[in-house]
Amino acid sequence: MAELFGLSVPFFLVLVGAALVIMEAFAPGAHFIVVGVALLAAGIVGLFLGGLIPGAALPLVLAAIVLVAGGAALYGYRQFDFYGGKGSGQTSDSASLRGKTGRVTQRITGDDGEIKLEGGGFNPYYQARTMDGDIEEGEEVMVVDPGGGSVLTVEAVSSFEDDIDRELAADRSREDAETGGTPEPEPEPEREGDGEVA
Repeated sequence: MAELFGLSVPFFLVLVGAALVIMEAFAPGAHFIVVGVALLAAGIVGLFLGGLIPGAALPLVLAAIVLVAGGAALYGYRQFDFYGGKGSGQTSDSASLRGKTGRVTQRITGDDGEIKLEGGGFNPYYQARTMDGDIEEGEEVMVVDPGGGSVLTVEAVSSFEDDIDRELAADRSREDAETGGTPEPEPEPEREGDGEVA
């Protein structure tokens, strides 16, 4: 039987495949699982059926098994969407965090704090900091600078109120003051035939 690094090729494939599957547990997101399952499947088949396959054909058979098992693993991963939301729960890179909203779980200062992002993926908790003042626990925040994904710079959503929002709020409060807090009823539109004598 063919050898690689002093081990039989099927046994080597089992070891590498198992290592990749274990690595997936530490870094979820289908980085290693598809290749790991493919190598593991080829190694197991090679261990059990290696004696039945002639020595020269063994690498070709194992390569075919890697391709078939890899395709099946990729299909299964995509079909069953083990990480939820057809990929919507995962972020592809830190830039995709910009504009996401969340809630403060630990008071945020210029140096320290933590938020929980809505739809933040496998682990939605991120370290955060703010550039202006402190943000108290429970407030809604928006990511303004992903900062490479390790520490996010956030601002309170309430600080994004612009001139138009302030004018609309002022108009509503003036109307409430004039009407005593109850909105005036809207006049009914005239219908055809109103006021006509038959």
